[in-house]
Amino acid sequence: MKALQQGFSTFLRRRRAKRHFERRPLLDALVAAPTVAPTLPPTTAPPAAFGQDLLTAARSDPAQALARLQTQADGLDAAEAARRLTRDGPNEVQHEPPLPGWLRLWRCYLNPFNLLLTALALLSVLSADAKAAVVIGVMVALSTGIRFVQEGRSHRAAEGLRALVSNTATVLRPGQPAPQEIPVRALVAGDVVALSAGDMVPADCRVLTARDLFVAQAAMTGESLPVEKFVQCADAAAGPGTTAGVLEQRNLVFMGTNVTSGTATALVVATGGRSYFGTLAAHATATETTPNAFQAGVNSVSWLLIRFAAVMVPIVFLVNGFTKGDWLEAFLFALSVAVGLTPEMLPMIVTTTLAKGAVRLSSKQVVVKRLDAIQNFGAMDILCTDKTGTLTQDKIALARHADAYGQDTEEVLHFAYLNSHYQTGLKNLLDRAVLERVDVAAELQLHEAYRKVDEIPFDFERRRMSVVVAALVNGQDHHHELVCKGAVEEVLAACTQVRTQEPVDASLDGDRPMPTLPLDAALLARTKAVTAALNAEGLRVVAVALKTLPPDQTTYSVADEVGLTLIGYIAFLDPPKETAAPALQQLAAHGITVKVLTGDNDLVTLQVCRQVGLPATAVLLGAQVEAMDDAALQAAAESHSVFAKLSPLHKERIVRALRAGGHVVGFMGDGINDAPALRAADIGISVDSAVDIAKEAADIILLEKSLLVLDEGVVEGRTTFCNMLKYIRMTASSNFGNVLSVLVASAFLPFLPMLPLQLLVQNLLYDIGQTGIPFDNVDPELVAKPLKWNPSDIGRFMLFFGPISSLFDILTFSVMWWVFAANSVARQTLFQSGWFVVGLLTQTLVVHMVRTPRLPFIQSHAAAPLMAMTLAIMALGIWLPLGPLASYFRLEALPVAYYGWLVAILLGYCTLTTGMKRLYIRRYGWQ
Repeated sequence: MKALQQGFSTFLRRRRAKRHFERRPLLDALVAAPTVAPTLPPTTAPPAAFGQDLLTAARSDPAQALARLQTQADGLDAAEAARRLTRDGPNEVQHEPPLPGWLRLWRCYLNPFNLLLTALALLSVLSADAKAAVVIGVMVALSTGIRFVQEGRSHRAAEGLRALVSNTATVLRPGQPAPQEIPVRALVAGDVVALSAGDMVPADCRVLTARDLFVAQAAMTGESLPVEKFVQCADAAAGPGTTAGVLEQRNLVFMGTNVTSGTATALVVATGGRSYFGTLAAHATATETTPNAFQAGVNSVSWLLIRFAAVMVPIVFLVNGFTKGDWLEAFLFALSVAVGLTPEMLPMIVTTTLAKGAVRLSSKQVVVKRLDAIQNFGAMDILCTDKTGTLTQDKIALARHADAYGQDTEEVLHFAYLNSHYQTGLKNLLDRAVLERVDVAAELQLHEAYRKVDEIPFDFERRRMSVVVAALVNGQDHHHELVCKGAVEEVLAACTQVRTQEPVDASLDGDRPMPTLPLDAALLARTKAVTAALNAEGLRVVAVALKTLPPDQTTYSVADEVGLTLIGYIAFLDPPKETAAPALQQLAAHGITVKVLTGDNDLVTLQVCRQVGLPATAVLLGAQVEAMDDAALQAAAESHSVFAKLSPLHKERIVRALRAGGHVVGFMGDGINDAPALRAADIGISVDSAVDIAKEAADIILLEKSLLVLDEGVVEGRTTFCNMLKYIRMTASSNFGNVLSVLVASAFLPFLPMLPLQLLVQNLLYDIGQTGIPFDNVDPELVAKPLKWNPSDIGRFMLFFGPISSLFDILTFSVMWWVFAANSVARQTLFQSGWFVVGLLTQTLVVHMVRTPRLPFIQSHAAAPLMAMTLAIMALGIWLPLGPLASYFRLEALPVAYYGWLVAILLGYCTLTTGMKRLYIRRYGWQ
């Protein structure tokens, strides 16, 4: 019963294609999963078998760890890596090998349609009708072949798109002058990887070398701040007699965590399902997952048709059995009706349509990582995005470097350059703008005058970062300078002094103290006025502060970021994109509201919003979001369009609040801090240049960071979804009408209205005719607004349009009975031939009737592939009773007068369907 209720999900599982319709797991999602927590909570040790290899690697020195895995410091050679990949399998936490070709072919054959045809072929063989058996065999081969080819194409397309945006790892190879980029899935135990800021750790690794390496692993250990990693073992650092667990080891990094700053080389110890991440994933997937909203929607349509068949087919069987007396024929006929009603082609058509849509999206610079994301993409009515790179150019220019009083000074630029040059975190656009001033490096004589001592990395609570450099005199440390750079409010909070205005650059002298004044209320107000003035000019402002320390300290922490001296500010020009304003207008025209979520200053954000025409009268700040409960935030999120000074958790809360309000929310982000909001959104959108963790969390990847590209993708996504809905609606209404017609005919005719084989041929031809739907055109007004998945509408549509075809079927029965005297068992072949042609042609024409709310063929034109398939199927349907194959299907040539009636019936059918369509649109809307 469950397999019937979850037909689409069962289809995906049997074809091993569920990964094309599901988000890839992320570590934070797995450790939060209720199925995982009771058995393997994140703060406890992993299973013993898992932990022993890692503990051994952690407690060994680097040379021993390398020897144990039979590798060396410059990594494995390509041949050995390939051999281990074949032995161990790909580095994927949920790896499902593809179906062998023979098994996929068998499963394509194994469906009710083919099984019933096979039974009819066997009956033909037993009755010595070999020619009929051959014809039926060809039908089985054709049905299986179409499925096999279409499913193969869909699978290859989905795999190809996933490969386009898959993350890579940087590995060392012996004899190679530079590290190489390889797909993460190709990593094996024994590889040596290079890690840097922004990388997602690709496997469980033992650190071999590290420089200021900080890793965010809060999901695993609960530590809110990034953890510094070292080469030595935690047991050695803690002293003799102490032991640390796997997760407490400071020289191990784990798959799924991400590097926030620093660089390292690390030895891969465990990959795929043998990693900690893989262990969690195995626990999470041991129980069957609930189908997502899209799968549940397709399942509900399948279940609706199956329930309908379960009620109607027994009635058809009993009525024909009692009225005709041939129970075998009645049974086969009822089975044929059941096959016609069973939506066995629905999963394949849905998958094919989405795969073709995904390929078309890729041509518009939009890569879909999971196929059902297309539905959410088309349904999206709110887009949350940062302003940098989307509303503004992805290029920032350094505009000012001023002291605390607003006067330009080189001193501020010097210290900012030291900070940006020596920090090993992910260098953002602001750092790059500072480092473009190459003249400063020469002026400072970096290599002769300075040596990096330590680093205090950036985090989203402090919103600042510091580097500590030793000022060198004659090659010896003279003193240490802690240079802090970050958000104005957060840097000011750590300052107690202000650098006074003085023409001499005493700060870099070291022989005399820097002239300062206490940062009292008056000076604080004055400095804030300076930053406000810079913000009013549309400049992004970053504060720079300093602390001079004796040269004896070697390790620094956040606790040292106190008693700083404010040096001044650096300000950046972040001009708006020329395409931003028209892109926002197009998104609004397509029913999408854009909301800006940024960690930047509110004044700058408002200025940019005004420049691009985004209406914004008030800004909701992160501090206000922090103070709100969920209900208050939901109301505020609805009424505000601009949110500033946000932390990553604020962004996630706002996205969830908007979703709770009934919106389909898209979130566009490319930074380390964006992963939670990307996963919280209905549709996570990132860019190909994003950091690994953002790309992994996203559902859709833009190959170009542009709202215009996004808008084109949305329209293409809606087009794909519209075409999928067309097939579902047509199938439901057509099947419903056919069963009503069969019931009426069975009750009043002395013979079967159509033979089982004829029903199956008609069903096969109809399904072949639908293969052009993925290529069809869609009317502009249908993609102008968000499209939401509404399975309940399918039932209403079926009940509204299904009986129309039944009405004209009954008219056909009457014409065949009274006009052409096909009213006896001896004349049943003529009757069946007449209804076969009308039934096939009306089923084929309904495609064009309900593909558009407009007048078909006149106001709306189908795409050439669909039109060609329609004409081909209609021509074949008319030719079959006339051609040499007629006797095999027990059809006969129809009289010439019949074709006049056929034209009249088809015109009447089209006219009534058009009228009912207008009535339906007035009452319910089209979609």
